[in-house]
Amino acid sequence: MDVSPGSRFSTAVDDRIREFLVERRSAAAAISADLSPIFDAVEALTTGGKRMRAGFLHWGWHAVAAARPEASHTTGSPSDPEWEAIVSMAAAVEVFHAAALVHDDVMDSSDTRRGAPSVHRRLEGVHRDAEWRGRADAFGVNGAILVGDLLLGWADDLARAGAGALPADRRDAAMQVFSTMREEVGYGQFLDVLEEAAWVRQEPQSLLQRAHTVAVYKSARYSVEAPLLLGATMAAGSAQQLEALSGYGVPVGTAFQMRDDILGVFGDPAVTGKPAGDDLREGKRTVLVELARREMAPGPRTTLDELLGDPDLEAAQIQMLQRTIAEAGALERLEGMIDRAVGGALEALRDAELSRGAVLELERLAAAAANRDR
Repeated sequence: MDVSPGSRFSTAVDDRIREFLVERRSAAAAISADLSPIFDAVEALTTGGKRMRAGFLHWGWHAVAAARPEASHTTGSPSDPEWEAIVSMAAAVEVFHAAALVHDDVMDSSDTRRGAPSVHRRLEGVHRDAEWRGRADAFGVNGAILVGDLLLGWADDLARAGAGALPADRRDAAMQVFSTMREEVGYGQFLDVLEEAAWVRQEPQSLLQRAHTVAVYKSARYSVEAPLLLGATMAAGSAQQLEALSGYGVPVGTAFQMRDDILGVFGDPAVTGKPAGDDLREGKRTVLVELARREMAPGPRTTLDELLGDPDLEAAQIQMLQRTIAEAGALERLEGMIDRAVGGALEALRDAELSRGAVLELERLAAAAANRDR
């Protein structure tokens, strides 16, 4: 999913993250050489990836900056005086995303991320290879929690560096958007953990809406809407421009998460880098699952509830649950919800006072986010 203007912006963000980590590694080396596993793990995690959030931040900025009456052919390009500030803020969002992935993998006991060991499994391997005392798995989890915390702090550092290059009013407004994003993701993550345990005591008719709330606050808003609003706020977007971008960002982010729910159950491990049916083993109470439960007969629904969240599900059980969910019509219904979300997002951009080039790119990105395979 290519979200950058060519490769210039994503390359600039990659370079900014790499330079920042080199600086932090150097500072940490003065404390102890034993800190190097932190940076080995972080560099592996932050290298590559879609840079989706960075790209949406860029297009939020470009949508406003290139719509100014005084805009020129260099507006939104590396020649723009605000380019470096935007790159730094985009790097902050990507580092924040990395922190969320580290903590998410710990909470879900995920073994892999993007086809490689998750951070806690990587650190577990460091312990095991060194033949240290104590439990390797506990060392991995404890270390990963701390790595995630460090990444959160580094994301703040990068965000302040980016916002600090702007006039005071835009700086403060941008940092408020960044702060709200961080807070909402924390709430969403907690609700996700809570839902896996508390669903059994909730009113059955509320479960679909509760799953939707988790999707919006755990992923949808910070994946698309928050980066767009960060970029637009840094460009001093008007209330109307911010409203249009929010009207696009929330449904596209929701469609993105709904696609993630589908891939978490039906995705190809060779493409997603995650085991088949990973969400089923982790017990995710997703919109997809709740759509299926609503249409199931009591027997199949009880079977789904009993098996969902069993980390030892065998391949045959995964296939049976996949078939049961599909036969309930949940996959088809969710595809329809994704299509409607994208349609609503595109409608929000209609007649908005945004640069034509950014609108065209956002239209393309809506389809890419909704129809991805990884």
